[in-house]
Amino acid sequence: MEGAIRVVDDPLQVVVADAVIRPVRTDLSPVTAVSRDLLSAAGEVVERRLSELGSLPLGGAVLTPAGGLPASFLIHVVVMSEDEPQTSATVRKAVENGLRRATDWELSSLALPPLGIGVGMTEPEVAAQELVELLGSHLERGRPPLELIIAATSPYETELFMGLVEKMCRDDAAGD
Repeated sequence: MEGAIRVVDDPLQVVVADAVIRPVRTDLSPVTAVSRDLLSAAGEVVERRLSELGSLPLGGAVLTPAGGLPASFLIHVVVMSEDEPQTSATVRKAVENGLRRATDWELSSLALPPLGIGVGMTEPEVAAQELVELLGSHLERGRPPLELIIAATSPYETELFMGLVEKMCRDDAAGD
């Protein structure tokens, strides 16, 4: 497999990458504290741009400049609406579309929060496994971005994702 998945325990708004995925609702409003923090750090330029866009469909993704973030771009991925809760299916579709935007722009690195792990979602271990598998499938295609960074928000998430990424690497090495 080309590329790599890295797990960091830094706040997403300080991670250096070409783009950062930001989970949002269909009206582009934040769905998590991480999403709010990203918007706050990005600044008014991004807020104005989002207000011009209106809304996006569930699972959609749109790329904007990253404003005050160390990244060049923000990729806003729609994981829920006012009427429909976040599910593993909507997270998967949104991440796939976010990866597609990053590929279209030939970005080399992409950072993202641990999407799909939250209140009312599937078990954290299941959601984390699904996300790592999705990212691994992207890397197997050999198209950019080839550096994927998961910014964990707790020691538990860091340990969980590091274990899953290490297992995936061992499994890939055993399959060679």
